[in-house]
Amino acid sequence: MKTIQQLAAQLKDVHITGDAGREITSLAYDSRAVKPGALFVALAGSKADGHDFVAAACRQGAAAVLIDKDVPVDPGVVVLKVPDSRAAMLSIAPYFYDYPSRKLRLIGVTGTNGKTTTTHLIRAILRAAGYRVGLIGTIHTVIGEKTLPVKNTTPDVIDLQALFADMVVAGVTHVIMEVSSHAIALGRISGSEFDTGVYTNITRDHLDFHHTFENYIAAKAELFSLVSAPGATKGNKAAVVNTDDPAAAVMLAACRCRQLTYGVENPADLTAAAISVRARGASFTVKGPFGDLPLALKITGVFNVYNVLAAVGAALVEGVSPAVVKQALEEFASVPGRFELVDAGQPYTVIVDYAHTPDGLENILRTARQFATRRIIVVFGCGGDRDRTKRPIMGRLAMDYGDIVIATSDNPRSEDPAAILAEVEVGLKEKQTAAKGYEIIVDRRTAIARALRIAEPDDVVVIAGKGHETYQVLKDKTIDFDDRAVAREIIKELN
Repeated sequence: MKTIQQLAAQLKDVHITGDAGREITSLAYDSRAVKPGALFVALAGSKADGHDFVAAACRQGAAAVLIDKDVPVDPGVVVLKVPDSRAAMLSIAPYFYDYPSRKLRLIGVTGTNGKTTTTHLIRAILRAAGYRVGLIGTIHTVIGEKTLPVKNTTPDVIDLQALFADMVVAGVTHVIMEVSSHAIALGRISGSEFDTGVYTNITRDHLDFHHTFENYIAAKAELFSLVSAPGATKGNKAAVVNTDDPAAAVMLAACRCRQLTYGVENPADLTAAAISVRARGASFTVKGPFGDLPLALKITGVFNVYNVLAAVGAALVEGVSPAVVKQALEEFASVPGRFELVDAGQPYTVIVDYAHTPDGLENILRTARQFATRRIIVVFGCGGDRDRTKRPIMGRLAMDYGDIVIATSDNPRSEDPAAILAEVEVGLKEKQTAAKGYEIIVDRRTAIARALRIAEPDDVVVIAGKGHETYQVLKDKTIDFDDRAVAREIIKELN
């Protein structure tokens, strides 16, 4: 708990109306989450204004409200008036929870693709080394052995600091988290002290939010500035960066700490040799300062070679021995929805993957092409209310690598699914040939059924875009939808 006066001391410009000695027991920016004794932070968002819910927060038992515009407040509720309530929240939240990240080894992984797999690989290695590990990411949050659902890839600042605090109480020593560009730009990681920043890659994505590719790159680079920022309370700071990515130099220039590079094509501290990719696994040798480390993995794809190198780099920073790294990586099975094989007894291969960017789609299709002996059938779509420029690009890529392409819906949100697919079709048409065809099927279940119905023995069916997600976001509702479950159901029906 903190008093209102203690919280106000963290702010440069605040006017308090009411008892400044009152104790605050929790923080909330959603009126529905307010508990008695809480400080409710009223935030003005793009769709709703928290100031409209101050009365509701008071009814829920809020002890105080933090506002940046005048609104009616119930008698007895303390008011903190500031110029910018969001900026104030970013200062207050870490302090309220006693800066819990300072008591943890915090490893942040950023990049367009590969964050989820890389964080899970690092977690597996650190657990094998005997550490109690937390994970925060796209699929779930894990505190030791306890798994929690997530709302955002990187939680908002109050939720994130509360998670860190819970992890400290649970005895967690290391936390690996996916750090999205949105989270960096919106200040969600404010007050978090990172020890290692890991960079995977960057491709065109989220331009609806960042507007330019340069802004997107700059947002990612900010993580590395934070790793080496002045005022650190912990030592052993490091940046683990993919030198095969064109933006690597920007990331490296942003940090003033130990730099550990990895790559396949360019010189680096960690490299991979003798790469062999198969349908159910991959093998290669990691070459690094420790010598050679041969690996025989259960995961596959050249993109996973990069993810493994990144994880090895992060593990080395933490002092994990190569022997432990090898054991953990060779036992690692998979990440839900990341090049996940669906085996329901069918005579063809079905792969479900989260790939929803041009680079992500190209990575998985290139991998499938490496082991496919017959046709590749691709089912994919593009999300609504997201970067429209990638739609024709993904259409072209699907046709480049696939023999039959079925374009369908993928979380259309507020947009018309047919309009999204019309933009995808521009790219499909450019690459259409006499030997390669495509279909447009708006309904995703029908599209998957079509792909599985035409699949023949030894074909590879790639269902891309949703991966681990168990829902489909439509204009007026969200429905249950799991590509993996739907594929199994349809295969069972066909058999």
